[in-house]
Amino acid sequence: MSSSPPVRTRRVFYIPGYDPIHPRRYRELYRKESTAQAAISGYEVTLRPKVTKGPYGWHVSAQMDGAEVETDVEVLYWSDIVRDSMANTIPATYLSLIRTASVYIFSGALFRLMRLRKGPVIAALYPVMFLLVQLLLAIGLGLLAVWGVAALIGLVMPGAELVAWLALPVVMIPVLRWFKAKDNKFFAYYLMHDYSFSARTLGANSDALEERIASFAETIATALKSDADEVLVVGHSSGAHLAVSILSDLIRAGKVREDGPVLSFLSLGQVVPMVSFLPRAQRLRADLAFLSEREELTWVDVTAPGDGCAFALCDPVAVTGVAGAGKRWPLVLSAAFTQTLSPERWKELRWRFFRLHFQYLCAFDRPDHYDYFRITAGPLTLYARYKDRAPSKSRIETPVNRYRSVA
Repeated sequence: MSSSPPVRTRRVFYIPGYDPIHPRRYRELYRKESTAQAAISGYEVTLRPKVTKGPYGWHVSAQMDGAEVETDVEVLYWSDIVRDSMANTIPATYLSLIRTASVYIFSGALFRLMRLRKGPVIAALYPVMFLLVQLLLAIGLGLLAVWGVAALIGLVMPGAELVAWLALPVVMIPVLRWFKAKDNKFFAYYLMHDYSFSARTLGANSDALEERIASFAETIATALKSDADEVLVVGHSSGAHLAVSILSDLIRAGKVREDGPVLSFLSLGQVVPMVSFLPRAQRLRADLAFLSEREELTWVDVTAPGDGCAFALCDPVAVTGVAGAGKRWPLVLSAAFTQTLSPERWKELRWRFFRLHFQYLCAFDRPDHYDYFRITAGPLTLYARYKDRAPSKSRIETPVNRYRSVA
């Protein structure tokens, strides 16, 4: 890309991660955090209902750096697929635990992922360990109840031991149900479902997910026929690897015109290795290799070491082991939470791991190069914003993946 004129109109397609919640949460997050960032950075951002057809979204009018920019943001949500994938029963969740742990351990992926970043691996182990703690606690309380009942009725009833064992499920079931009901605080069930989503197919996409990827590609293809100055695809968390496949399909199909809108891809808090390191992730590995060499788009990958749920500063193409001689993307950059958030704000957020994973979509009180709202609603394309910026010196490019075959 040799030139990049100022942006006056933009289409943004946000692809969320593994999230069962309605996309309106992202509109409210954008409204709240853009207002906060605008006050800090000295620009104006106004939201109103969307003016385009298609998925759920909103319209943004911004005045930044002496320019007026109109942006339509749409959420390419797959929350219905997420909800369908989440086990409804406690036993089914524990079966998912066994299956997921087995896949990552016996494929060797777990140990290779630990060579990259321990944070996301610990995050992956957390639901396994916490669900086991719940189970052991429920069993322990159940056995305590058995002992108590046996001691109580043993004085008056022969065969009390057999009757007392009925107390085990009577206690265990409510305890396990209580933990499940409180999962909005613990996130153990949610994270277990998240990691098992790709593990159950060993990294391959389900038919439902492939159909959704094709649908998303058609939606973006329509925008690429419009008179917008830039079409920006934002993939957050698990949404990043979906975006890789969507954009690869678009380019392969010849739907990115030279005289059309500038095509940009921003991946945030990516967890690509959690999938690309699995045995049957040939589709994703092929798409990573393909997209990394294309000149039809600009791809910037932003993570932060402070985000314990992401593979921070890990080049997803290089660490997967599919980087070719013509690799040009992604540009790997750090959001540097410890520098872009004030000490007071960092102290408030540093142990809220799930919240930090969404910080990329939020305001920074000491913003540097990364400002989500300047990128999505400002007058510069992603290319123009980062064309002169060098990649992070702390990036990790060591190819540690065992499985490197591509479709």
